[in-house]
Amino acid sequence: MTKKILLTGVFGPFGVDDAFGRKENVMELFHNQVTKAQGPASLRFHHRSFALYFLAENVQTPVTVLDFPSREQFVEELRRHRYDAVGISFIAPNFVKAREMAKLVREIQPGAEIILGGHGAAIEGVEELIPCDHVVKGEGIRWLRRYLGESEDAPIRHPALVSAEHKHIYGIPTPGVAALLVPGVGCVNGCRFCATTHFFEKKSISFFRRGEDLYQNACRISDELGTSDFFVMDENFLKDKARALELLACMERDRRPFGFAIFSSAEAIQSFGIDNMVRLGVYFVWVGAESKRETYDKNKGRDLRAIVRELRDNGISVLASGILFLEHHTPQNIWEDIDYIIDLEADFTQFMMFTPLPVTRLYQDYKAKGLIDFDLPFEEWHGQHLLNWRHPHFSRQQATRVLGEAFRAEFDRLSASTLRMTETCARGYANLADKAASDPWVALQRERLRARGTELRILMPTMRAFAHSAVERAHVQRVAEQCEKAYGPQPIKERLLGLGALGIAEGHAVKARLFGDMDQPQFRQVRYRWPDGHRTSAAQPVRLPMLQPVTDSPAGRP
Repeated sequence: MTKKILLTGVFGPFGVDDAFGRKENVMELFHNQVTKAQGPASLRFHHRSFALYFLAENVQTPVTVLDFPSREQFVEELRRHRYDAVGISFIAPNFVKAREMAKLVREIQPGAEIILGGHGAAIEGVEELIPCDHVVKGEGIRWLRRYLGESEDAPIRHPALVSAEHKHIYGIPTPGVAALLVPGVGCVNGCRFCATTHFFEKKSISFFRRGEDLYQNACRISDELGTSDFFVMDENFLKDKARALELLACMERDRRPFGFAIFSSAEAIQSFGIDNMVRLGVYFVWVGAESKRETYDKNKGRDLRAIVRELRDNGISVLASGILFLEHHTPQNIWEDIDYIIDLEADFTQFMMFTPLPVTRLYQDYKAKGLIDFDLPFEEWHGQHLLNWRHPHFSRQQATRVLGEAFRAEFDRLSASTLRMTETCARGYANLADKAASDPWVALQRERLRARGTELRILMPTMRAFAHSAVERAHVQRVAEQCEKAYGPQPIKERLLGLGALGIAEGHAVKARLFGDMDQPQFRQVRYRWPDGHRTSAAQPVRLPMLQPVTDSPAGRP
């Protein structure tokens, strides 16, 4: 018998203090934990709940996906349609929301089985805390196929998904679309604090083992979404050097350049080579710097400041991530690490509180030592407000204050991240001139860098007008001169666009002062292989051509 499945994320609103959440848990990655102190210059965008679409795409049964519903929309769906199973994906800070949704399922559809998934499923004893029938830990596609009696080892079908939506800076909508590319899940590095590596048992599970497979998926998604840029959702993409080099070879073979934003460790970057990263089209890389004193194998013996500088000199923007409130940190020495991370001079900086999350080795160690503060509700376990363990040298209030000071110091010293990105593009375009002159492929990638840089240069009047200090105003002037030298004089059309952008930014600033600038992700409902002629519906028009309903295709494709 064919089962009908409902897959859902937790309900909104997000970033508000209510019975189900906290205002610090904003559903915007950068605005929550990277550019949060940069005011109107903060990068703003939303990500979809990607895993839900992957699960729905890779089974043959009728599935409905609810992404960012309200509580009322979730209840309405349960009352309108009968389901055999309801899968709820959540993270620890959304524990209360997941529990409420499970209770609603039991009340409205008591015959439906409840499946818990996502990183929240790693919470110890979650089976007793939230009404459920199954808990999925680790990779979920094969689990769901097995649950439905389907072939676990069938090929993975990659949906065409936009990486980020509702993108804007200074209130100015940013053009262009980047697609999502997921080579696999997990990580073999095993860092003691990392929930991802432990959630997948310190393994890297490949969905696509060959670079050729990644390339063919990238070509198809590029054609469907009309973009050549991708955000690669992989904890350490360059770790599989052979696969990345094969992807590059395929691109060069067909003369089809792509651009990639990736996560990678310092050791993987050095092994792969920054020249190869340029050729591959990497334009952004997220690197775990962690701490000056507490190093991991991925960073040992490596000059991170030199690596960051070389990446930026080649036009690759860098996000350096640091950890605060490690065991050795005291009020007297913590600024040594804060200064260390800031002095890397990356385009972006993330500071996270040292947070033992369920399933990690750190959690197990701290639990055994009685250090975890289980009186702190899960809603606060997100690393951007309160420590969830008893630090020997910091109270909760002290830690909150120091975290805020670290973000403000980074902004004061290095200026807005948008400005730094603009500088990186200009540096890379200038520095790659000689290589591009003798290598047509590098010339192609360099022209893509120029397009990105000239697009950012349009924001120069806005960056100048919104500069928050004399240091930043001087920085704007230097970058403007770099752009002029790299790209030549700015055309009249771009200058007019810059003035128009400034007008939009000023209008947004007024609106934000009067009404606030909280952005809630848009609700989306998508039905797959739905019977009785039901069609996909959504609250807002969306651009997801792969997510149209399937009629009778056995492969589950439209």
